Amino acid sequence: MGAKKALVGVTKWCADVAPVNGLPKLGDCWHMDSVDKILRLKPSLVIGSVPYKQETLAKLLEHPLSFLATNPRSLADIENDIRMLGRIAGRPLQAERLVRKMRQEFAAIAKRSRSLRKKLRVYCEAWPNPRISSPPWVAEIVKICGAELVLPLGQKVSEDQVACARPDVIVLAWAATGEKARPKQSYQVAAWQDLPAIRNKHVYVVRDELLNTPGPPLIAGAKELSRIFKKIAARENKE
Repeated sequence: MGAKKALVGVTKWCADVAPVNGLPKLGDCWHMDSVDKILRLKPSLVIGSVPYKQETLAKLLEHPLSFLATNPRSLADIENDIRMLGRIAGRPLQAERLVRKMRQEFAAIAKRSRSLRKKLRVYCEAWPNPRISSPPWVAEIVKICGAELVLPLGQKVSEDQVACARPDVIVLAWAATGEKARPKQSYQVAAWQDLPAIRNKHVYVVRDELLNTPGPPLIAGAKELSRIFKKIAARENKE
């Protein structure tokens, strides 16, 4: 939205998705060593986003800080958060332009994905131990890309649940790991050996920030999922 000048600090993950070099990099809503560093910056507002840990929030709320907690579940929620932040930063028009750009990008990806003959069944994973499925908005991203999710999102899931769902594709976007998720672990799960995704070697890694960040990075995440699904479709057509 062009409101970088309003920022006095960011989390250590923000540089992965936005040009925030030069700003102090502090903790996040999951892990924070000390609130003192934030207090020294004298922010008029602290903005947090999912995931949250109760102990970390308690540290923040012990101090007289104005704290805004965003907790989106859907793409519509994400759009509303962007509009809200735009109003706070005094840039409502820029926020609306950003929302419109995201919608246009998603619509273009959805249009290109209509050529897929088969609707792939997908399991997206945000963490392996305990096993947790990706954030709720990923369901809409997968649908935009012409596929469907086979398990509820944003929840702990068991290996047996995944086995019963029989996904054609497994996507690993493990939180805070970039692209370091390990497909080998999926291929070694005993209960999954008969899954189409395992038999056909369809376990893929997507950089976690492209699916786990509730904002513009989801555009790149949708493009990556679309590329994967088209690759699978092309391979199956040859066979």
